[in-house]
Amino acid sequence: MNKRVVVTGMGVISPVGNNTNDFWNGLVSGRNGIDTVTKFDITDFRATLAGEVKDFDPTLYMEKGEARKLDRYSQYAMAAAHQAVDDSGIIEKIASERLGVYFGSGIGGFDTIVNEHKNLIERGPKRVSPMFIPKMISNIAAGNIAIKYGAKGPCLSIVTACATGSNCIGEAYRAIKGGYADAIIAGGAEASINPLGFAGFINCMALCESSDKNRASIPFDKERCGFVMGEGAGALVLEEYEHAVSRGAKIYAEITGYGNTCDAYHVTAPSPDGTGGANAIIESLENNKDVPCEKVYINAHGTSTPLNDKTETMAVKKAFGDGAYKVHISSTKSMTGHMLGAAGAAEAIASILTLNNNIVPPTIGYKVPDEECDLDYTPNTALKTDIDLALSVSLGFGGHNACLAFRRV
Repeated sequence: MNKRVVVTGMGVISPVGNNTNDFWNGLVSGRNGIDTVTKFDITDFRATLAGEVKDFDPTLYMEKGEARKLDRYSQYAMAAAHQAVDDSGIIEKIASERLGVYFGSGIGGFDTIVNEHKNLIERGPKRVSPMFIPKMISNIAAGNIAIKYGAKGPCLSIVTACATGSNCIGEAYRAIKGGYADAIIAGGAEASINPLGFAGFINCMALCESSDKNRASIPFDKERCGFVMGEGAGALVLEEYEHAVSRGAKIYAEITGYGNTCDAYHVTAPSPDGTGGANAIIESLENNKDVPCEKVYINAHGTSTPLNDKTETMAVKKAFGDGAYKVHISSTKSMTGHMLGAAGAAEAIASILTLNNNIVPPTIGYKVPDEECDLDYTPNTALKTDIDLALSVSLGFGGHNACLAFRRV
C-alpha cells in the first residue's frame, strides 16, 4: 500500500505558549521563552537558564486526581494530545481498532525518579510510591493517551533522545501509509528540568553557562557555547487522506517524506562530516524534488552547540548542493530552548504553521556570523515569503537523525 497521510490536528505545550496559536505568535514575534530557572534552587549550578513551561494548568485537560497520578512529562503529553484530538474532531469518526498512538519521551518520568529516590534514601523502601513505576516509564504517556481515547490500534513509544518526537511522527506516517491504521496521535513530551538533569547535562559539557538569556541559545552564532534545556510536548493527529476527506476534516498539511538514519559514530557528538543528517534530509526529499530551493524552509535542529550547528550546516549543503544558500532556515530553539524528546514534535508544528502562513520564524539572538555556518538562518526577524515545502530536522544523542517533510494538500 502507498496511502497518503495528512495532519488534521495539532496541540502544543511549550516555553513560548501553551496552545498552537500562542506558540506560533510567540515564534513569529521572536518571543524569548528562556529565563532563570524557577523549579529549583540554581545557586550551586554553573548553568542557570532554561526554557520552562509557564502557567500550565493540568486541570484544563484532566481531573486533579488523574493529574496526581502522572509525572509532569505525562501531563504535558496528555494536554498536547487533548488539544490535537479536539482540533481534529477524529473521535467518534473512526473505529477504535484503526486509531493508534505513537508517542515518546527522551527520558520519561525524570521528576518521579528524583522524588522517589529521595523517598527511598530518606524514608526507606516502604515509602516508595506504588505509582513510581507507572509514573516513571517512558511509554506511559502513550499508554495513557491510548486509554483516554480508546485507541486500540498500533501503540508505540519510540525513544531516540532528541529525535524522539520526529521519529514517532515519521513511524506513524509509515504505519498509516502502509495501511496499518487510519489515524495516529503522534508526538513527544519531556520534563527534565530538575537538579539531577541539570547536573548531568552540565557535567557532560552540553549546556550553555551564560547568564544572559538573550545570548544563551544562539544557534549558528559564532559565540554559541551549548544548548539551553527546554520542556513541553507536541502532538499531531495524522490521518489517511481519503479518511480525512470523507469526514470533511480540516487538513493542515500532507507528510510527503521522512528520513531516518544513524551516524553510528559517537554517543553524544555528531559525525563530523554531517553525512548522517544529510542522508536523512535526502531521504525526506525523495518525493519533493520539484520544489525550488528558494521555496524550501528548514526548521533546523539548531541546538546552539559548537559541533551540532557546524555539522548540520554541512548536512544541508550536502543535501541541497549550491541550492543550500537559497533555502530558508531557522532554529526555533533560540526561543524555546531544547525541548529534548518533545523538540521534534513541537518543531514539526512550527514547520507546518510556517507552510500555512508563509512566514519563516526567526533565529533570535543572532549577532556574530560564523564562517563555518554561512547559510540563511533568518536572523532575529521573521520573514514573509512563499514556502512550498517545510522540513523539520532532529538529531539525537546516539547518532539518531530524522527529517520530516510537509507540503500543502
